[in-house]
Amino acid sequence: MDLKTTILLVDDEQNILNALKRVLIDQDINILAATSPYEALEMLRNNRVSVIISDNFMPNMSGIEFLQQAKLISPESVRIMMTGHADVNAAIDAINKSEVFKFLTKPWDVEEFKNIVLDSISRYNIVHSLQKADESKLYSLAQTIELKDPCTKGHCDRVAQYALAVAEILNLPKERLILIKQGCWLHDCGKIGVPESILNFNGPLSSEEMDIVKKHCQWGADVAKLAQLSETIVNIILYHHEKYDGTGYPAGLKGNDIPFEARIVSIADIYDALTSERPYRKAMTKEQAEEILINSKGSHLEPDLVDIFINILEEKDGYRDKT
Repeated sequence: MDLKTTILLVDDEQNILNALKRVLIDQDINILAATSPYEALEMLRNNRVSVIISDNFMPNMSGIEFLQQAKLISPESVRIMMTGHADVNAAIDAINKSEVFKFLTKPWDVEEFKNIVLDSISRYNIVHSLQKADESKLYSLAQTIELKDPCTKGHCDRVAQYALAVAEILNLPKERLILIKQGCWLHDCGKIGVPESILNFNGPLSSEEMDIVKKHCQWGADVAKLAQLSETIVNIILYHHEKYDGTGYPAGLKGNDIPFEARIVSIADIYDALTSERPYRKAMTKEQAEEILINSKGSHLEPDLVDIFINILEEKDGYRDKT
């Protein structure tokens, strides 16, 4: 971990700050601590802070109000709200007004807290990597993200090759091909916020666990937006799990309301997932996967694009990156 990584803890109770520091004592991070929001805002003005963890109920200024101001000073800092009260309205306010990444209640689970902090640091580092990355660094970043889920090794690159094959048949311009390729590499970057215990679980997930997995689209798109990546890349990340009949996520978009590039990537993503090993099932054959794609025409997938993709599979043995 980068020794220069700094996090900021904000709580009006010194004993809480001390306890949080103890949880993170074995991590190579610089920890700033403030007992008032005003002191914390001054620290933000004078330090590059990756992650802010703030209590909500504090004298003079609430945590939500503090994080709103913190967002203006350091918009890229990942914000975490912690409170002793499981208040749904407070959680909604924190998400809507200050765009918190996570919401935790006291008392906290030590391992959960530590993992959330480390994931938040990773999210911050991804944003900075994306902002100044050339194409080789974007590809390397995609490979690093895949390490969270060993079963998906090479998935982003294969999805890119499949999607590019379709895009080339459609004679899309070179600039658009490059954006599609980069969007494919990054389409699962939001999984940095999904616990590995869920990603690598050997069996069906519960509805609550699936809800966490589904958040990866929004989390990834948020990162891409912060890094000021193109709208095409953001759309691929955000909408690649939408379905043609409107039953997908995160927005339930239907038909042509789904961005065109995301419709292409969706087919490539599904095909590669079907033909790859997963903890809960063996890889399907090419023929079995093709049958599922055909049966998904008009429901999950756009019919015309499926036809193009199936023709490519029948006519070609491999895919060459021409960008």
